[in-house]
Amino acid sequence: MADEKKTPESKKTGAFDKAFIQELAELLTETELTEIEIEHEGHRIRVARNQTIIAGGYAPPAGGGEASAKSDKSSKSESAGPHPGTVTSPMVGTAYRAPEPGAPPFVEVGTRVTAGQTILIIEAMKTMNHIPAPHAGTVIAILVEDGHPVEYGEPIIVIESN
Repeated sequence: MADEKKTPESKKTGAFDKAFIQELAELLTETELTEIEIEHEGHRIRVARNQTIIAGGYAPPAGGGEASAKSDKSSKSESAGPHPGTVTSPMVGTAYRAPEPGAPPFVEVGTRVTAGQTILIIEAMKTMNHIPAPHAGTVIAILVEDGHPVEYGEPIIVIESN
């Protein structure tokens, strides 16, 4: 039976078969998606790929703001490429610098942070996602404005290691 229809489930285990998973992975690459999730007959599979985003530097938001208070050291690194402490958005959503309206922001330029400390929140699909500092250091630039949209991989904050 060479014309047998492909099904995403293996006949033996009821789990998704390797060929179907491979097809999904190839689809991710072809469409430049970062993840795909499928549910079929009570089984769910999520295929995601890690993607390293190398931003071409960063620019302060329109109107100056916090990002204009960068140190000379960060300005020098801009011309040499992205700052090694640039934190990028892990998702598409709306960035919030404080836990709630009227509350003080999580961080300001000059704030010393520890690894894992919440630096901002990104709301995606009505879910508030706390974004942690990937490493300890000092915040030298905040590249997003409160309540503004962010894209996946967009530089959001720069933390210089101490």
